[in-house]
Amino acid sequence: MNGKRIFDMFFSTIILIFGSPIFCLIALGVKLTSKGPIFYRSLRVKQGGALFACLKFRSMYVDADERLQELVRRDPNAKAEWQTFLKLKKDPRVTPVGRFLRKTSLDELPQFFNVLLGDLSVVGPRPYAVMNGIKNYQAEIRQYLGPDLEKVLSVKPGITGLWQTSGRNELSLKDRVRLDIEYIARCSFLYDLRLIAKTIPVMIFAKGAY
Repeated sequence: MNGKRIFDMFFSTIILIFGSPIFCLIALGVKLTSKGPIFYRSLRVKQGGALFACLKFRSMYVDADERLQELVRRDPNAKAEWQTFLKLKKDPRVTPVGRFLRKTSLDELPQFFNVLLGDLSVVGPRPYAVMNGIKNYQAEIRQYLGPDLEKVLSVKPGITGLWQTSGRNELSLKDRVRLDIEYIARCSFLYDLRLIAKTIPVMIFAKGAY
């Protein structure tokens, strides 16, 4: 077990123990304000290209996929925004509580369980989401990453990283891939600690989050 993995397990355990009251409050808020489960399992690509279920507090309505498909079908501007950023500023899928959770990144707290399971690291490139189903996910990810596919998938993805501290959703997909490559080139324990420290003000001031 390498030093990064030991740190991941220690840090995640501390967060899960001391953050448990916050977890309970968020779970209650999600459950009482919209129908559906407390957690959302998003299909993401991990190191090596396999899929895993990335845990989040549910921030969307249960018919989120249908709402997205309808929006991009009838609104070309929304379609162009989605294709550029894989995000929408005015996302009709997001619940009122979910909007707050996304602004503060609190919806991502359950991903510390993914760290303990070994699917994620605390710091690394964010795992890319699969939007078009398991059957076509390899072609979809290759479209996102292009010639950088093997490089990006050579490391374990993280909860936070260079993308989160450099603008997040204000950045294009192309910029995100560029930052992933930069992180991989500069990766070290001290660099990871710097990115963790930079994540705190990003969460407080909700920079680039929506």
